[in-house]
Amino acid sequence: MMTDDLRPYLEAARGDRPVDLLIAGVRIVDVFSGAVISGDIAVFRETIVGIGEYTHKKRLDLHGYYAAPGFIDAHVHIESAMLDVPAFVRAVLPRGTTSVVADPHEIANVMGADGLRHMLQSAVQQPMDLYFSLPSCVPATDMETAGARLSAEDLHPFIRMDRIVALAEMMNYPGAVQGEKGVLQKIAAARAAGKPVDGHAPGVGGKPLSAYILAGMSSDHECTSAAEALEKLRAGMFIMVREGTGARNLAALVPLVDAHTAARMMWCTDDRHPQDLMDDGHIDALVRQAIAAGVDPVTAIRMATLSPAGYFGLRRKGAIGPGRSADIVFFRDLSKPVIEKVMARGKLVAENGRMRPAVATPAAVCPPSSIHVRRAAVDLTVAAVSGRMRVIEAVEGQVRTGQCVCRPALRDGKAVADPGRDLLKLAVIERHCASGRTGIGFVKGFKLKKGALAASVAHDSHNIIILGTTDEDMYAALDELIRVGGGLAVARDGKPAAVLPLPVAGLMSTDPLPAVRRRLDRLTAAARGMGCMLHDPFMTLSFLALPVIPRLKLSDRGLIDVQRFAFVPLFVDEKVQDVV
Repeated sequence: MMTDDLRPYLEAARGDRPVDLLIAGVRIVDVFSGAVISGDIAVFRETIVGIGEYTHKKRLDLHGYYAAPGFIDAHVHIESAMLDVPAFVRAVLPRGTTSVVADPHEIANVMGADGLRHMLQSAVQQPMDLYFSLPSCVPATDMETAGARLSAEDLHPFIRMDRIVALAEMMNYPGAVQGEKGVLQKIAAARAAGKPVDGHAPGVGGKPLSAYILAGMSSDHECTSAAEALEKLRAGMFIMVREGTGARNLAALVPLVDAHTAARMMWCTDDRHPQDLMDDGHIDALVRQAIAAGVDPVTAIRMATLSPAGYFGLRRKGAIGPGRSADIVFFRDLSKPVIEKVMARGKLVAENGRMRPAVATPAAVCPPSSIHVRRAAVDLTVAAVSGRMRVIEAVEGQVRTGQCVCRPALRDGKAVADPGRDLLKLAVIERHCASGRTGIGFVKGFKLKKGALAASVAHDSHNIIILGTTDEDMYAALDELIRVGGGLAVARDGKPAAVLPLPVAGLMSTDPLPAVRRRLDRLTAAARGMGCMLHDPFMTLSFLALPVIPRLKLSDRGLIDVQRFAFVPLFVDEKVQDVV
């Protein structure tokens, strides 16, 4: 604030003028000291000006309630909720999330700078605070075809914006470690703007980790074990503990949380699908899960508030104290905080899991279709050239995959799916330039007995990904995605069985969460009716194309061994072992 703007706040803090609201009789979760104290919270306009007795214009008696700072998601891809920004706000704000740091990496890989502008414009005048980290890897690698390419120069107009608080996850780990010029230019621009650089270093340790941190990385959200997280903590990184839909790491990392480490640890959801948002919640679900696992409740809340606020330099966020934004959540049980009331910027915006009727969320504009596929150019057949082939092994609840070597099922000299061995055909079809380029592979782990699943959500370049038991069903699923302009689809017996349209960049719906959830439930039920019993088959499917997470992945350009960061042929030499 400017000097003159600050004066009325000072008068209210001194008690020389009435505060707008006094929240009386609450037990305040003090994330500074780790204590719970009884008292009143004085709010002037959108700001907390003091704790204690104040003359006031309005009083809100909340005896029996705990009051904690509003929760912050330290790293989330809004696109993964399949909701546009207004619908996402209405989904998470009643759960107590009053701020997020969103990485619009997904829409940027489809629409480039236009995608960034779309998200920034959609965030304006929303009833919660949406901050963004600037995508560092568009495309994530050169081993796939993205819809855009963002250089350091392209990011320059955004980096000093107030709503941009970091450079997003640097997935180009080899480029950072080897000192690639373009990578270092992006890191240097963020540091010059005084903003941290988020890391992305799954399984990286030892000297490579030292080089990665030296390049400028400040945090990591990819740890899957306490040992990995401890090594990174000791090297100076902040740790974002992820509990999403496709990757669930909280249980493994909770043993590392204590009074010493909590200041450098925080919660994030990364990618969370509509079912989990509705059934479990958002950051509130992580706080409850951590407490149930033995974390001190105030510590768990601190990791949802003060820790991320401090990391991102959000000085007005993350605590209940003078000068902090009046973002407050209220609940009755500290051992299991279920959020009953939510205040954002000094206004009560949600109660009992619902937005208050008077709270508006400005609508976002839907950009034009981004599905560009020439159906006649797509060929899903693959000729067998040896008796063995590499196969991706999908892992429930993880974005990592395994790999094995299998004998193909053959028909007329072509390699085909073999549902009896849980061996399904997988295709990634380029959808940005209508090239018809298609990568073909095979995958185990879905246990689909018939039909096909398809999606235009396929991290990170979001080409169309399809798996199926027959080419006929795979083509039917592809045709349905083209028809609706992107989304998720199930096909069976050569016809579409269920679909969720995602018209915003082929990633997000403009419908509210309950409507999206109903359609997604139909898709999941259809997949289960065809034999797939994964908790979230479409989340697992979407990460089979991610070429920055080990081990074996598929892009529109072919199979990728992520550990070698190189393309590998589908068919292998007869001498390769581990045939199943």
